[in-house]
Amino acid sequence: MLLFICGGVVAVYLLLCVTVFKIPKCKSTAKLHGKTVIVTGANTGIGKATALDLARRGARVILACRNESKAQSAVAAIQRETGNKEVLYMHLDLASLQSVRSFAENFLKNESRLDILINNAGLLMGGKTKDGFGMIFGVNHLGHFLLTVLLLDRLKECGPSRVVTVSSLAHMWGKVDFNCINTHKDLGLGNSDFASLKLYSHSKLCNILFTHELAKRLKGTNVTCYSLHPGAIKTDINNNSSLLWRLVMTPAMLLFFTDVDSGAQTSLHCALQEGLDPLSGCYFSKCAVGKVPAKARDDATAKKLWEVSERLCGLA
Repeated sequence: MLLFICGGVVAVYLLLCVTVFKIPKCKSTAKLHGKTVIVTGANTGIGKATALDLARRGARVILACRNESKAQSAVAAIQRETGNKEVLYMHLDLASLQSVRSFAENFLKNESRLDILINNAGLLMGGKTKDGFGMIFGVNHLGHFLLTVLLLDRLKECGPSRVVTVSSLAHMWGKVDFNCINTHKDLGLGNSDFASLKLYSHSKLCNILFTHELAKRLKGTNVTCYSLHPGAIKTDINNNSSLLWRLVMTPAMLLFFTDVDSGAQTSLHCALQEGLDPLSGCYFSKCAVGKVPAKARDDATAKKLWEVSERLCGLA
């Protein structure tokens, strides 16, 4: 009887692995010679896998990262594996608005093209940014918001071009509390692992609302934008969590999460797949348009978040 039960459990697990947890591969065969791409947080995880694929396609790939040693190691590995020497590191600390501005200034001065911007970096940790914002809010949303705005003119010049922002299914549990943002410069309060997880969910909702509003502002241009859920992926995003949290999550990740190459597929689909222009502003999952709750496509909230973000970033 026990053997029968165990066999059933294994069968269900394997079925889930090839259905629910399986992520389709990006089908685009696009070549990117002569194109320039920025991938934030590309020194590890999904970002590195995304950069590797883009380099294989011949793109000039900028790894925009905070940690120089890890980024240079990733550059060397990608160059070695693809034979593409047009892969380089540029310093970007999304926890510092000044660093974002310096990156944009340096990029615009030294690079003539920008065809694809992939806002991939994300973290799940407490603390404050250099500007006093909650770390998750500052890095996952504000840093990428400012980076995108500062690079929009170059994207327009080089169109057709795309902005791809990595969100998460966690947006389902998110909300945007503007009173908390205005009072505490954060999306919520608390320092526990659970509180951080809620803040992460809020930031991922911001990613989708940002993309929703960005698409409206880009109408009539040759730039399109997309947000996405990469899937349940084994990355090091939990490295800064407590030991108890990691003890809980590690077995779950081993059993139910898939590899970073799979996690890169929807990012690549949004960046490369032909025929997506009419879907600008949409949210994707498993290389297809996904449904989002009403709060993630609310015009008034998206517009207000944009205006608040402009103010917080010193753009308004």
